[in-house]
Amino acid sequence: MTIRKNIIKIEQENFELLKNDEIECFLLANSLPEAFVKSFKKQAESLDKIVLAEGEAFFMQHKAFFDGLIVDLSKSEAIKDEMQNLRETVGKETFLGVISRPRRHEAMIVSENEPDFIVFKVWCDGFERQKELLDWYGEFFLIQQAAYLMDDDIELSQVSSDIIILNEKNFKILVDKKQSLD
Repeated sequence: MTIRKNIIKIEQENFELLKNDEIECFLLANSLPEAFVKSFKKQAESLDKIVLAEGEAFFMQHKAFFDGLIVDLSKSEAIKDEMQNLRETVGKETFLGVISRPRRHEAMIVSENEPDFIVFKVWCDGFERQKELLDWYGEFFLIQQAAYLMDDDIELSQVSSDIIILNEKNFKILVDKKQSLD
């Protein structure tokens, strides 16, 4: 059985989640100030936790503070070229997550270019179709997949993915629900 990992998106200055032993990775919103990003990374590093940037521009602006990035190529018409340029720019040692369109063909193209993980945005609207894509991808590809939850009302037990990207509010709901079951 695969143990699902969580990436928590930090959208407001908050150091509290660093203390949670169940969280190994954070995605910092590109709207956060540099002083917070620098301090967050320093604390995360001391705890052996991973910090990712939201977007290439944010990553490049503050490269020293991140272990990697998640970049949205869902609108790209030149995925292969963009991914090759990204790898050359950020280096092979940098974690790279790539947001793909919710289509099989694009998911295959992204995977052929070997990101560290592929990301699918998941909404309540059209959830069944997105769930089918996640199931299909998980069955045929070795590259890990992340489900980036875009709505608060998505039932996590319905999402089959190696990684779940949650905002702070959704993570709190998940923890509260888990505690009530224990």
